[in-house]
Amino acid sequence: MRSALHAEWTKLRTVPGPGALLVAAVALTVALGTVVAATLTCPAQGCAANLDAAKTSLSGVQLGQAVIAVLAVLAVGGEYSTGMIRTTLTAMPRRATVLAAKAVTVTGLVLVAGAVAALGSVLAGRLILPGNGLTPEHGYPPLSLTDGPTLRAAGGSVLYLALIGLLSLSVATIVRDSAAAIGLVLGVLYLFPIVLHVISDPDWQRHLQQIAPSNAGLAIQTTVGVPDLPIGPWAGLGVLAAWAAGALLVGGLLLRLRDT
Repeated sequence: MRSALHAEWTKLRTVPGPGALLVAAVALTVALGTVVAATLTCPAQGCAANLDAAKTSLSGVQLGQAVIAVLAVLAVGGEYSTGMIRTTLTAMPRRATVLAAKAVTVTGLVLVAGAVAALGSVLAGRLILPGNGLTPEHGYPPLSLTDGPTLRAAGGSVLYLALIGLLSLSVATIVRDSAAAIGLVLGVLYLFPIVLHVISDPDWQRHLQQIAPSNAGLAIQTTVGVPDLPIGPWAGLGVLAAWAAGALLVGGLLLRLRDT
């Protein structure tokens, strides 16, 4: 396993694409969170009851996840497109070990990038939101990771991005085509929420929100009105983890059964 991890780390470190994508994921996450925080205001008479400062600051995760998905897909799909997967599997015949090494390497990099992005987003919110009226007088103390709900939202966002990376890597292993895998993952992440708004039945809408990977997973960011959520924060992240684990299992089985 150690040699497999070293090989995967060497690939990602020496190819220019992954580094640029990680930087882009951090930059876009913080940038969008900053823009959303800058446009949020609290009038003199008081803030809206459902205004969630932590979730607002971390809203850039919804954009950063797309870059993470592309990075994770290319970690597998790139080798299939170039034919290098044959060389990899010849050098390391234990296919489960190869997939595990890819998953660990990509997840580790995403965790680091996600932590930087989450910290940057929370810091931006802490600096910007008080100037827009979200002050202690209105019931909004400055964002701080010493606050339990804010820490859960920030740390959960990091885990969310890591699970998105794992899900994307697994989908790429299943379909063996980068473009198709990116399309599938982005469709699940962004089209599912659109479909939810089309459904008029509130019961069906609630049930779908409980099983949709992005909707359920992003519940981890909510710090206001948690009892009213279709699914709890940690349970929602668990739903996304189940999607990622299921896709990884299917990908591992197909990698063992199929010829390259």
